[in-house]
Amino acid sequence: MNDTFLRACRGEKTEYTPVWFMRQAGRYLPEYQKVRSKVTFLELCHSPELCTEVTLQPVDIFGFDAAILFSDILIPMEAMNLELDFHEGKGPVFARPVRDQQAVDALVVPDPEESMPFVMETIRLLRRELKVPLIGFSGAPFTLATYLIEGGSSKVFLETKKMMFQAPEMYDALLRKITTCTSLYLQAQARAGAQALQIFDSWAGVLAPCDYERFALPYVQSIIRDLREVTDVPIIYFANNGATLIELTRTAGADVLGLDWRINIKDAVRRVGDHAVQGNLDPVALFLPKTDLEARIKKLLDDAAGGRGHIFNLGHGILPQTPPEQARIAVDAVHRLSRG
Repeated sequence: MNDTFLRACRGEKTEYTPVWFMRQAGRYLPEYQKVRSKVTFLELCHSPELCTEVTLQPVDIFGFDAAILFSDILIPMEAMNLELDFHEGKGPVFARPVRDQQAVDALVVPDPEESMPFVMETIRLLRRELKVPLIGFSGAPFTLATYLIEGGSSKVFLETKKMMFQAPEMYDALLRKITTCTSLYLQAQARAGAQALQIFDSWAGVLAPCDYERFALPYVQSIIRDLREVTDVPIIYFANNGATLIELTRTAGADVLGLDWRINIKDAVRRVGDHAVQGNLDPVALFLPKTDLEARIKKLLDDAAGGRGHIFNLGHGILPQTPPEQARIAVDAVHRLSRG
């Protein structure tokens, strides 16, 4: 197996910089669109065979150095006794937002093996097929909570912050349930065969550092402490829009800190301490002409060279409008240019 990605996560020397993309299995690929045209998004997430197929597609096509399990961060929230739907153009929607104590009390902490067996079966199927490491993942508790409280996506997160500030005990009760659910879910993924785990804190950057330290970070730290007791797989923590939070996120306990594109990776390397880094090309940079894209990638690789370890990635998920050939150019450039 090509274990370059795992060695980079652990800060070991590698022959070249490994590369994978967030959302690398998805809408920019015609092969994915063909599968997706036959089922709803949730039906796809619940089908181990189809999830396996779409997870493998970008690895086979582009030669990524890691695969990430195809699923959605909200699948465990559905298992907590919530009605989840995905609407075209609106994204995920929870018909009954969690905004009072009764709603918090009604949430269950599911057994992941019983409530989400399709995820574990997908992992087992993928491990039989893959020749690169498989990354499992979850959302971070704060990010998951925003969807439950807002009822879906948001721009200002008014209801979430109101609960944080006006009902902190209720907020904590909700976050503790989500944290327990997430911790058990990630442990189950590791048992099923995931070789690394990424925690996505997609909305961490909407918080002031003092609020992040109080209302988000402790729950991530709890999950990682739990994981450390049962598995030694590398853990990646990605706090999107988190350039102002690095001194805090480095205390989360992860092996690797994911970085968005809003910070120069050389500056981040100086600030992350004894961590490998992952990132951080602007996803829209994939629309650059080939020569300019390769120059951007070369600079990024050079800037990251002083770090404990570097996994090349985008600063967020690849955009659906991205021409697939641009992904190929980027992967090939990372592999070629990082060999020195």
